[in-house]
Amino acid sequence: MKKKTKSQPPFHKLYLDQLRDLYSAETQLTKALPKMAKAASSANLRKAFLDHLEETNGQIERLDKIFGALEQKPTGKKCAAMEGLIKEGKEVIEEEDDFGPEVTDAALIAAAQRVEHYEVSAYGSAKSFAEILGFDDAARLLAETKKEEENADKKLNELALIEINQRALESEETSEETADEESMMSATSRSRNRSSHTGHSNTSRS
Repeated sequence: MKKKTKSQPPFHKLYLDQLRDLYSAETQLTKALPKMAKAASSANLRKAFLDHLEETNGQIERLDKIFGALEQKPTGKKCAAMEGLIKEGKEVIEEEDDFGPEVTDAALIAAAQRVEHYEVSAYGSAKSFAEILGFDDAARLLAETKKEEENADKKLNELALIEINQRALESEETSEETADEESMMSATSRSRNRSSHTGHSNTSRS
């Protein structure tokens, strides 16, 4: 007779699902961050993405420790939320030709901050579950990562306010000025052409 394996209690299972969701999210992010860094025109934004990539690798190591203590595998679940957020970031990169580099940087920060907000919330929930279930070491590790995510969001916000958004606005104003100048030059050219044509016609008639 086949022996039945003991199933996880529902709340423990929920906790594991949350952890696996986070593991999937972080793993997906390690592939997305280098692409976002490459797409950034601002050196400061590029550095912020690469710095957070290093942090993300450390966060995955923390999750590995938690799963090791639980004697559970971290794989087996795909984070659909992170998949969607990364897809939005990919769309921003693909639209760079329409936006221009400065506005693309602003869009990249907006996409990255949505990711950070999701992770802060997810790590907060997982930490609360760990605490009530008595996994104190896991709760401490999850709290460390949550703090890192909060700091990453704060750095991105400061970068947006101090540099990125202003550059995006200035690029738009420059584009409008260029468009106005081109329009004026085109109008002047048409006027000259009409004058030349009129003068030529008068000469012909005389």
